Amino acid sequence: MRQQAYGYAAVTLFCLGIAPVAQAELKPISDETMGEVTGQGFIQIENIPGDPHQFTRMTLSMDVETRMNVDDVKAGEIDGGVDFAAQHVALGHIARNDGVQYNGRAYNAGDTVPFEAFQPYIELAEDPAEGRLSGFRMGFGQARGSVSSLTSSFSGDIGLKLVDDSGTEFDATLFDQNSQATNYRASYIGINDGSADCAQGINCAPLTQLQSLFVGQESADGTTGFTSDFFIGFQREGVEWQSPDGTNVINAGKGVFINLPTSMKVDMSQLINQGVPRLQTHREDMGTRLF
Repeated sequence: MRQQAYGYAAVTLFCLGIAPVAQAELKPISDETMGEVTGQGFIQIENIPGDPHQFTRMTLSMDVETRMNVDDVKAGEIDGGVDFAAQHVALGHIARNDGVQYNGRAYNAGDTVPFEAFQPYIELAEDPAEGRLSGFRMGFGQARGSVSSLTSSFSGDIGLKLVDDSGTEFDATLFDQNSQATNYRASYIGINDGSADCAQGINCAPLTQLQSLFVGQESADGTTGFTSDFFIGFQREGVEWQSPDGTNVINAGKGVFINLPTSMKVDMSQLINQGVPRLQTHREDMGTRLF
């Protein structure tokens, strides 16, 4: 985070009744000098028109690199269920071995591989016809990094690609316990080709099998690049949120909605049988003892 201020300057020193001992003269900064200066405000506020909602986004000029662990998370607990429920949630991880990570950078075993997040923002959605707040969300202008969890209930979208036994690639679909496709309080993930049977483990696996993934989008060199679509929203009604870079519109349903974009591709058979293993998220590698 970088901040610079430019303008008039004045310094006055007082010491318990002693007369001022120094005073600088006010001098304006010339147009030529100002033209050589670049700067950026710490907070940027945008008003974004839309129909039926209008939006106000407040963005902070901050860069964040973090590794954090949360034991238990519940959001949207109402009507006998939970919109999002997970244990052992972690952002970022620790390299288990020497080598290149998902972001194309080399790390040594034991090094922290941080979750990178630039330009965090809070955005409000208002319905001017009703004169009320319809929702708000928190996200990042750019984000990249590992997200790990033991998730039992998920509302939102996970941008995973799943590959069936024939090599055909599908966008991952969330399911409820009755094998019905849903993005609200889902507990399974799989391929929505008409054959998914979550109870029998056919083209469907519990979300607990997906223990770690990388948030981001695929770069031209095959590494994971930054995404502008990682956010968590809280809606009174359905809201169409626009990406900070203006490229996408994500329709978030009522309640808590988490948009989790990833460039990962996983074989459906691996997800069912072995799952996607958890990265090391504690300084002491907990392995399977974590759960």
